Amino acid sequence: MERLQKVLAHAGVASRRAAERLIVEGRVTVNGRVVTELGTRVDAERDAIKVDGKRLRGGPSVRTYLVLHKPRGYVTTLSDPEGRPTVRDLIAAVKVRIYPVGRLDFHSEGLLLLTDDGELARDLMDPRCRVPKTYHVKIQGNPTAASLERLRGGVLVDGRRTRPATVKRLRPGQNPWLEISIVEGRNRQIRRMCLAVGHRVAKLRRVRFGPVEIGRLAPGEHRPVTADELERLRQAVRAGGPGKGRGRARVDRP
Repeated sequence: MERLQKVLAHAGVASRRAAERLIVEGRVTVNGRVVTELGTRVDAERDAIKVDGKRLRGGPSVRTYLVLHKPRGYVTTLSDPEGRPTVRDLIAAVKVRIYPVGRLDFHSEGLLLLTDDGELARDLMDPRCRVPKTYHVKIQGNPTAASLERLRGGVLVDGRRTRPATVKRLRPGQNPWLEISIVEGRNRQIRRMCLAVGHRVAKLRRVRFGPVEIGRLAPGEHRPVTADELERLRQAVRAGGPGKGRGRARVDRP
């Protein structure tokens, strides 16, 4: 049994908020009875649910969740007016229409989640849902211990201090690789954080999104999100609290 507004949202009728309005306005019936109470629970597979007299097709749809290793030189959109390669080109064999959860910029690579589960995607991009994202970053120059500590404590980007980050060296010496974990999703955040302490990013690869790791997935390849990974993603969302009242989602373009 699920809440009626959630069933409507999963069926693609409307967003959850819009589905709530449909219910309150008396436009939804369950087994021939008008339902106006939010939170009413239904069995999507057995109950006859209609919106404006039109019945929902079948039971709850099967959702698709993929992990893609986005290569450099691809844009994280399904189409591009400039004619550049898109991540859609990499998942051409997938027959359902799925969308990226956040973004990686044209010159970045690594783990990208794609799904047709709009509710989970919105929750993961909610600024209050602090699911950590981890990157391997090659920078130009040799950062001092003080510079790394500044990154950990937060630096000013567009007049706002970034939230604390986890930062460690992966390789010593000149032009080292760093591992950086953040819980925000500001535009090109990792690049701008490093630039704020005097270092340009030469290469950037996302290796983890919450419990989901890229592992040995080669650039351009994709795989399904496992049931265990999906459940832990949902647990992370619940712990982050976006379901307690949504904020404005921010686009993640490290």
